[in-house]
Amino acid sequence: MTLVGSKNAAANGSGVSGCATDRPLSFWFPEPEWQHGDNPGQPVTCRPGELRPHPSCVRLCLTVPASKLSALAEKGELAFREPLVITRERIIIDGYARWELARLQGRGTLPCLQYELTEEEALRWLILRHCRANGLNDFCRIRLALDLEPCLKERAVSNQRLGGRMKGSSNLTEDAALDVRKTIASAAAVSVGNVTKVKQLIGTARSELLEALRGGEISIHQAWKWRTESPERQTEALTTYRSEKGVSKAIRDLISRHEPSSLPTPPDLESLESLVRRLSQLNADDCISVNLSVIRIPGKTIFVTEELLQSLPPHQESMLT
Repeated sequence: MTLVGSKNAAANGSGVSGCATDRPLSFWFPEPEWQHGDNPGQPVTCRPGELRPHPSCVRLCLTVPASKLSALAEKGELAFREPLVITRERIIIDGYARWELARLQGRGTLPCLQYELTEEEALRWLILRHCRANGLNDFCRIRLALDLEPCLKERAVSNQRLGGRMKGSSNLTEDAALDVRKTIASAAAVSVGNVTKVKQLIGTARSELLEALRGGEISIHQAWKWRTESPERQTEALTTYRSEKGVSKAIRDLISRHEPSSLPTPPDLESLESLVRRLSQLNADDCISVNLSVIRIPGKTIFVTEELLQSLPPHQESMLT
């Protein structure tokens, strides 16, 4: 199947003559017919070894989480009830987890629906399929959608030349460049701002930071704030963030098992005032080993670890002279 705006259409220039040149790039990427169900695909049966991931997924090292494979395996045969969506070249569009599970289980064949799609069209549909709640996160979808950028820019330049503007130039106008970013953002179902941030991160972030983004450990904005730091500082910031996040989670898990009102008050700690007095008696060296964390739970409560309480000096009443 050849779509308007596909590589074949762009090559021969068909379907663009006489079009308004100020149309946005979405004109060059209309809703494809396979998205509307006009072409249900051809049912085929394939061996797992015949199938392969999309080249963009391979380049970005995108894999199926072990937790998802485990959850899928628990469904037994029901996990393979829905067919995989593939191209004629056996590129997987939808069904990566089922394919991985089939390989692990040594299954002989898998039911598939085959579509006539170019590699570019397959990438667009792959991204669309992963806009679901259980799909790829924003960062991964943007990275995939950025692989569409070269062809988008090429179409935008052709659009300018057809309109008689900037003939012979390969540079995009500011409006056209913005429209390219808007189209990428639309394909990935994200904001234009996040597309810009990810592009900046690709050139400045350390590999550890990009891996954390790929795994959903940190947000795009959080990583973007660290982009101007030195490589060492980026690693340090990520390590500190992970440590604080881990401590906070451990504290929340512990607190969730108890109601603060039900926790007993130590006999030698009668009030907040008493605690403050005893904390004030710690020397500078003792304070260095004490960690302070803020957790988001309802109410006004201070939790003290047993180790800290035992290390506090006993309260000394002031002596009158």
